[in-house]
Amino acid sequence: MTSHFRIYLFFFSLITIFNMHAGIAQSISISTSQNTALEFINAQGNRAAQMLVEIGGIISPSGEELERAEKVAEYMKEIGLTDVKVEDMPNAIGIIPGKSDKVLVFISTLDDLETVALHQRESGKLPSIEGERVVGPGTNTSSITVSMLLAAEAIVKSGKQPSHTLVFAAVAQEETGLKGMHAVYDTYKNNSIGFVDILGDGRNISYGAMGIHWYKVRAFGPAGHTLRGGLPNVNQAMAKTIDRIFRMDYKEDRTVVNVSIIESGKVFNHKPEEAWFSLDMRSLNNNTLAEMESRVKKILSDVMEETRIEMKLEPYQITPGGQIPNALETPLVSRAKAVSEFLGFTPNMSNAGSSNMNIAIAGGTSAIGLGGERGGQRGFPDEWASIPNMLTAAKHVYLLGSFDW
Repeated sequence: MTSHFRIYLFFFSLITIFNMHAGIAQSISISTSQNTALEFINAQGNRAAQMLVEIGGIISPSGEELERAEKVAEYMKEIGLTDVKVEDMPNAIGIIPGKSDKVLVFISTLDDLETVALHQRESGKLPSIEGERVVGPGTNTSSITVSMLLAAEAIVKSGKQPSHTLVFAAVAQEETGLKGMHAVYDTYKNNSIGFVDILGDGRNISYGAMGIHWYKVRAFGPAGHTLRGGLPNVNQAMAKTIDRIFRMDYKEDRTVVNVSIIESGKVFNHKPEEAWFSLDMRSLNNNTLAEMESRVKKILSDVMEETRIEMKLEPYQITPGGQIPNALETPLVSRAKAVSEFLGFTPNMSNAGSSNMNIAIAGGTSAIGLGGERGGQRGFPDEWASIPNMLTAAKHVYLLGSFDW
């Protein structure tokens, strides 16, 4: 390659980079202090990894998050948040006072899947730092809490008081009914300008919520040996019910129905006296979900009459859905989109989120989910989190919190 050609490539690269940033900068412009804060976040890779080892290494299945919440609260105090507390749920909450009493609430999830806790116990060791990854069960979900903490620290270190009070909440029991989020929403809903559920680096942004209704459908009938006759039999009632549920025809509002778990008898020559199956129903339309539930109850009533088997529909976890009118034009959504573009993404915008944000949107409050990449193999023994993605998520949260609204 000639020296002239190398010089040409060098200047071509510079022009390309300049044009790329010029295009990005059309979305938002940042101040000198904000740029300094972003540089601070960029330099926190090693520290972020160590924080994740400590936080993610604490075994925290849903309902058993207290130790992890206390560790997060310890970090909140260390970086300078005020009014730090661990609530009964237990949620870990810290605050940066703003110029107004209005609040912008950032949310991360404390609890892990039960399978993650099982893998942690089987491993018997903390996660490890391997290049640009933190590897080990417990790292994937907790990486977003580390991102939230880094963003909060960058705001504190900047010395700039935000226009509104910023609340940082690591919430418990997300996996079992969004209970921690319910508590945070009840506390701050009246003064909030919005809720931001941190789920990834921000390349995906959810601004609406899909309703998700989970049920256990139970069947009860007489047990007995095969020689005494096969009917009435809970399994016949189960089969009739599942078949009719799948025949329900909904083609609008991204409505779907699924049966994934079926549990019944234990031995070949006895009919069981009890059985159950899972029912997962989802829709963007809450009225559609209500209609579906009514139709399922009618199916159960018909099957009971036909088979002489008792059938019950038990709610297991109800995640409300909803849509905010003109959500794409709201300050929270438009600002998040601009930040995502500044960070180099063309964000995927979705009105079908499913996370802690659902609670706020169902209550009529503006909320978003910052989705995207954070690692891989979630729920498996070789689960991992990306350190660069943690830092990108932290930058997104920092920029949302540091701009005037």
